[in-house]
Amino acid sequence: MVIAAAREIRDGERVFVGMRLPLLGFAVAKELHAPNAIGIFESGVVRDWPALEPIFTMSDPPNVAGALFCCGLIEVMSLLQSGRVEMGFIGGAEVDRHGNLNTHWVGDDGRRLRLPGSGGAADIATLAGRCVIIMNHERRRFVPRVRYITSPGYGDGAGWREQRGLAGGGPSRTISSLGIFSFDPATREMQIESYHPGVTVEEIREETDWPLSLAPDVTQTPAPSREELLAVRKYDPDGVWTS
Repeated sequence: MVIAAAREIRDGERVFVGMRLPLLGFAVAKELHAPNAIGIFESGVVRDWPALEPIFTMSDPPNVAGALFCCGLIEVMSLLQSGRVEMGFIGGAEVDRHGNLNTHWVGDDGRRLRLPGSGGAADIATLAGRCVIIMNHERRRFVPRVRYITSPGYGDGAGWREQRGLAGGGPSRTISSLGIFSFDPATREMQIESYHPGVTVEEIREETDWPLSLAPDVTQTPAPSREELLAVRKYDPDGVWTS
């Protein structure tokens, strides 16, 4: 998942990095193929190189030390609103067939569990040039329709974002623990693009609560290269994110 996330970052892009696995994905991309990418963090940190020590949150001191720029929330969010962020990573408790994300609440047996809410994810989903969803793949998380739209994907299908005047391009990929998914340009519905090594299409469908369609050319996700693995181990030496 980390390496698949890193591969999504293009050289020279301004990227809203987010938390957890994307922190490491940004470091791997900078190391290998995107030396001119800029990392933007919701806490107000802007970096042109990954932190030199492992970090667990975007506000950890190593992420601040040596930063290109440290400011406040309003300044980094203004980069989104002015159209200067090409890509952002987001995740959630639930994702549905059209890439909408729920981070507000889930329920079972008539009880609701309150979740952290949006943070900056709704802004990223609404305004970034494109966004990449990254989350563990479980049937209870991949649902036909999220219970609450915290961060909008394609709503109920093609044309939904345009009707509501959302400036960003919407989700381009979903990276899960089982595979990588794109969105059909005609229906804006999630479809299987590749399955990770050791995983089958049937296993992905079993862990998805709607009948997933296939992209035109479904393949196996390319296995990590030696260089990619070395970069992961360089920036996650204790296996905090990848053990």
